[in-house]
Amino acid sequence: MTMKLHFAIISIAALALCTSADYFSVNFSYNGPNGPANWGRLSPSYAACSNGKAQSPVELIKTDIVINKDLKNIARNYLPANATLVNNEFNIGVHFEGKVGDININGKNYSLKQLHWHSPSEHKANGRIHDAELHLVHLTEDIKNIAVVAVLYRLGDPDPLISQFEEKLVELGNKKEIAIGRFDLEEINRSSRRRYYRYVGSLTTPPCKEGVIWTILGKLRTLSTQQLNLLKAPLNPEFKHNARPLQQINGPITEATPVLLIPRQQQLCTIRVYTTT
Repeated sequence: MTMKLHFAIISIAALALCTSADYFSVNFSYNGPNGPANWGRLSPSYAACSNGKAQSPVELIKTDIVINKDLKNIARNYLPANATLVNNEFNIGVHFEGKVGDININGKNYSLKQLHWHSPSEHKANGRIHDAELHLVHLTEDIKNIAVVAVLYRLGDPDPLISQFEEKLVELGNKKEIAIGRFDLEEINRSSRRRYYRYVGSLTTPPCKEGVIWTILGKLRTLSTQQLNLLKAPLNPEFKHNARPLQQINGPITEATPVLLIPRQQQLCTIRVYTTT
């Protein structure tokens, strides 16, 4: 079974990249004939999914990284805001009403528009695929440039971020959306600002638009088995595993700062990847 795409801010960037008639009428899935291997054939606007040169997600390999001690701390500022829990059919997301904060990358501001989860993780770090991955999707004011902050999860203690709307997840059921009221991203604000991966890739769902700046936080968060199950429960069976397969990195130049003073089993590193032309 496949899905018909509908208005969902998870793909808000795509609204500026392709015609609404084309975008909203094309089906995709994570398996079968409309699965990732065939996304590029489902629509001309999805061509990058098959022939793109800088696709996401990727495996982050320390041995491929060049150390750079001059990388700056992440400049971000997220504020509490009213939000809506949304069943996007291919994942569960939180959409915000009004301004919720931004992240500054290379002097340019990207405003946070929505967040959503994938399970298992889409990116692979230190040789491991993790239990889940959170994407915080940001856009510049002209909605032409995209930046995604990603958080990797392992099973463990409940995540306070998800706990804010855990009861609403139970209520969501077959509904498309449900208001969750005030949503606070302080948990993300408190996370490390200097321990992160960075590279230039793409959206991980069609149309697989390239030029997306990825910032992957370097410390794992935990979520409980119950929380992970609640994030999957409203989804149809073909979307309960909603991670795109790893993509090939084509000739990047990578700079990095090693991460210190965190448990070895959670140690990642800070990297910046510049794609070559």
